[in-house]
Amino acid sequence: MTIRVLTALAVLVSAAVHLYLWFSFASGDDVLGPGFMLNAVGGVVIALLLLAWRHWLPPLLAIGFGLATLTAFVLATQGMLFDVTASWGGWEVWTAAAAEVVAIVGGVLILARRGRSGSGAQRQHHATPRRAHLD
Repeated sequence: MTIRVLTALAVLVSAAVHLYLWFSFASGDDVLGPGFMLNAVGGVVIALLLLAWRHWLPPLLAIGFGLATLTAFVLATQGMLFDVTASWGGWEVWTAAAAEVVAIVGGVLILARRGRSGSGAQRQHHATPRRAHLD
């Protein structure tokens, strides 16, 4: 449960930074604005799903969210994202990047734990003999 909460918090931090950046500069940009708002809203939805739904999809979404957001920023630092030029400077960049790395790692850990516990439960289930009821 702790990893799930930390992963949800990481996704929320990245979403909050992108909402802050949307208000700071991106809201007036027809290309970047919708992406920053989508990131903010999507991050909130993913965080809520991580906390409320014990399924493999929310951690997978957290991984995708972190990878997509971090990749988009790296592309922007190379001038390869809608001709945007970004740099590795400022609290916003480092806070979001760290949160996205935590979201990726947390999602992977949740899925890995789920896989280990699922395979163990299957082994135990198959090893237990069934008893017939003879009434």
